[in-house]
Amino acid sequence: MTAETVALSAPNDSADGTGLPVRPLPIGAFPLPLGYLLVPAGADTEAARLDLLAGRLPTTWPDRMAAHRLVVEGDQDAALAALTGDDPVSRFNRFVLDPVGGTPETLRADLGEMGVLVDVVAFTVGVAAGPPVDGAATGEVGALVLCARATHALADGDAAGAVDLLDAAVSLCEGSTPVLAAVLRGAAAGAEQQRAAAPTDGVVDRLEAALRGLDEARDMRVARSETHLAAGLALHELGQTGRAIPHYHAALRLVTSVEAPLVWASAHANLAAAYLTAPMIQASDQLRTGIAVQSLRSALTVYTRADHPTEWASAQLNLANSLVYSPSTHQADNLVEAVELYEEVLEVRSRDEDPMGRARVLANQGNVLAHLGMFDVAKAKLYDARFVFEEFGDVEAVRTVRGVLDEIARQQALRRSED
Repeated sequence: MTAETVALSAPNDSADGTGLPVRPLPIGAFPLPLGYLLVPAGADTEAARLDLLAGRLPTTWPDRMAAHRLVVEGDQDAALAALTGDDPVSRFNRFVLDPVGGTPETLRADLGEMGVLVDVVAFTVGVAAGPPVDGAATGEVGALVLCARATHALADGDAAGAVDLLDAAVSLCEGSTPVLAAVLRGAAAGAEQQRAAAPTDGVVDRLEAALRGLDEARDMRVARSETHLAAGLALHELGQTGRAIPHYHAALRLVTSVEAPLVWASAHANLAAAYLTAPMIQASDQLRTGIAVQSLRSALTVYTRADHPTEWASAQLNLANSLVYSPSTHQADNLVEAVELYEEVLEVRSRDEDPMGRARVLANQGNVLAHLGMFDVAKAKLYDARFVFEEFGDVEAVRTVRGVLDEIARQQALRRSED
């Protein structure tokens, strides 16, 4: 049975909007607060309800859904002021926007079989300490109850229990609210990855199933972008770079740096990492390094040393590495910039907290300084790196550094002979 068939046959439709909402409810898929606002029943709101159910924002908002429109526009205070009715839907929507007000007990009773949503909202926004419990809730309402319980299980460290709860939630709602089911599949993928402490093929399968469910949800672009990013990261960690790259590109097509800055920056940074680690098979593959440079520069417009130090340092380091190997007619300028980028990373990577990470940066910087002919400075950096590598027993790294030092010695000897 399709969602539209359920909607058109719902018995509690009310032309004046005073009755309970028509089910299935378009609830839980969009983020708070829009995602938990109920749609008042009535012929004037039915088209908007079906749009929201499919993950689309209505092109025209009915007058009785002014609060929904104002929430989308970012004016939550005006949305709250617009909810002046005393019917259960208006009161519930006021509770969503202002959970500390109202009388939850009365509201729960007035909503009938949907009353447990009061407890779902209270738990989700942190007003209630524990999750709702309602074994009789069905469809999308029951799915949201199980989702809340899964969130509580994850907080308690029970990732396996959360996976089971989310799978059960999907089963409850996939026939009536497929977009909500897709969102829950994505959540189940995250819980499964947490349970396994690493990505698995099952995680990827869940994420790709979630993306299929969100394919037509045109106004859930941030959710789709986040899911593409999660799929890309999982595949990347599984060593399937070729499958990861299209997901990164898809994530970037869906959002801007203003709409979802951290998703956008992460997609750029990881796309660059994928390009830099992919094997160079033919000459044209070198172009990927140039793309990686641009992606890393983009990521660094969001990642800052003050606000995102770990991501900033990683992007800075990858940018420096890519500049060293990027084909360019200004290679000397690239090398100078790389030296400066390495120096900035060294300022945040102390020998006490991350000795090996610092040593690798020193080795890379020393190698670049050697290529620039700054041999004395290069040797100081390389000696420092070699000392750490020897201390931690990294024989291969020691051998590499010694090779660069030997080449510097040959170049210096050649200079002296020429002089």
